[in-house]
Amino acid sequence: MNGLSLSELCCLFCCPPCPSRIAAKLAFLPPEPTYTFLPDPEGRWKLHLTERAEFQYSQRELDMTEVFLTRSSRGNRVGCMYIRCVPNARFTVLFSHGNAVDLGQMSSFYIGLGTRINCNIFSYDYSGYGVSTGKPSEKNLYADIDAAWHALRTRALWCD
Repeated sequence: MNGLSLSELCCLFCCPPCPSRIAAKLAFLPPEPTYTFLPDPEGRWKLHLTERAEFQYSQRELDMTEVFLTRSSRGNRVGCMYIRCVPNARFTVLFSHGNAVDLGQMSSFYIGLGTRINCNIFSYDYSGYGVSTGKPSEKNLYADIDAAWHALRTRALWCD
């Protein structure tokens, strides 16, 4: 269970140090990464998905995806993904995915969702998930969403 030994489990439940530590051990379950960011000749990043990502679309849809790293206030690099699902979309959804998945596993879902609701999708990985550095924790989670929100609002990349 999340790499905990029997003695660690007993210690957590019989004499817990603090509730937030228990939550951190049991609540954050980062999967094995299903993607990487590879540099391209123009100095940007390209998304490379592994087979475990189970991407359901073609290269055309993958080319609509822009990826980059931003930094959180806690010093972690946060992997971000922006998908232009429809031309001239009026809205962009900032999507915080669930636990035990990463951007690679969610990419097909994001394309389908954005296409169906006629908007673009922006998402990010939490600290310790995918290419994001750091360890999963409640404090890092808050810093990650803040960094993602700031990146979405300030990057000229989204302006056509």
